[in-house]
Amino acid sequence: MKKLIYLFVITAIFASCSSEPGFVIKADIEGSDSITFVLQKREAGQLVTLDSAFSKGGSFKMEGVVEFPEQVQLIALNTRNRTSFYLENSDITITGKLDSLFDAKVTGSKTNDEYLAYVELNKPLSEKYQAMITEYQAARAQNDESKMTEIRDQAMEIEAEMEKVQMDFIKNNPSSYITPSLIRSLSYQMTGAQIEEAIAALDTNVAKVPMIQELIVRANALKAVAVGQKAPDFTQNDVDGNPVSLYSKVGSKLLLIDFWAAWCGPCRQENPHVVSVYKEFNKKGFDVFGVSLDQSKEDWVKAIADDKLTWTQVSDLQYWSNAAAKLYAVNSIPANFLLDENGIIIATNLRGEALSDKVKEILGN
Repeated sequence: MKKLIYLFVITAIFASCSSEPGFVIKADIEGSDSITFVLQKREAGQLVTLDSAFSKGGSFKMEGVVEFPEQVQLIALNTRNRTSFYLENSDITITGKLDSLFDAKVTGSKTNDEYLAYVELNKPLSEKYQAMITEYQAARAQNDESKMTEIRDQAMEIEAEMEKVQMDFIKNNPSSYITPSLIRSLSYQMTGAQIEEAIAALDTNVAKVPMIQELIVRANALKAVAVGQKAPDFTQNDVDGNPVSLYSKVGSKLLLIDFWAAWCGPCRQENPHVVSVYKEFNKKGFDVFGVSLDQSKEDWVKAIADDKLTWTQVSDLQYWSNAAAKLYAVNSIPANFLLDENGIIIATNLRGEALSDKVKEILGN
């Protein structure tokens, strides 16, 4: 009898050891008979398939394992129908209709429930923002500059409110697996130190997700080009194909590294301000070093001529993969860095009057 009990115990132990956590998705999608569905996630910029299943009578099942809860897409092949949700190792049920798959109901994922709660929390601001976009388009169609300016100002206020909602969620939910995604979306407005602070507050397990490693890399890059740091040197070719290094230009009392592109509307709108400051203060020691994120040399050269940019311009014509832009953690343009005569960064992202005021403050007398 004792041997029999012992055998049962050993069997139970081995059964528990061999049972690995995983996800099981059971789906019932009306109108999807004889359609193949694939479950995909995005990894390193590529779509990776986690599983696929053939729907019989609108029902199918998928199984697998994920290391961490992560956002995925369920796609009906050869159609435009898909839905996204947070996948984790649990029993998940998906119900809906093929022609409105985006609106399918997903249950059984705690992380997805948290995401939906966040979306609902942000919904009033999102709807207000979308309404403003419609108003702005109408004002632009009527060429109503005054109304457009008014809407832009209001939109900026809503953006600030939406950022606060995100920041509050990050602060109050350190153990949620959607928090890293919110930190990443805000990281474009954060300093390196702020990103590090947000990561340090995360639950230990959440801090292990791969996305956090990407954020750490970004934080380190931002810290290297923060105000007070010595600007990293780089070399790229000018419009004639000659290599020009940043530090061959450092030595002026002020040097503005200006990241822009011919295809960038806001950059082209900002260029006249930079030209104006250059004309007023160049003889007093202000210079500009333009770095283009263009791909087409023809477009780049034409924009330089059209906008009357008379200072040194360089580019590797690699678009967002521009090596200098990566070195300076540039993720949106226009972007700029103001250096003193020793190559120390003294200000960043000065636009319009802010640029002229800063240069005037230093060189005005």
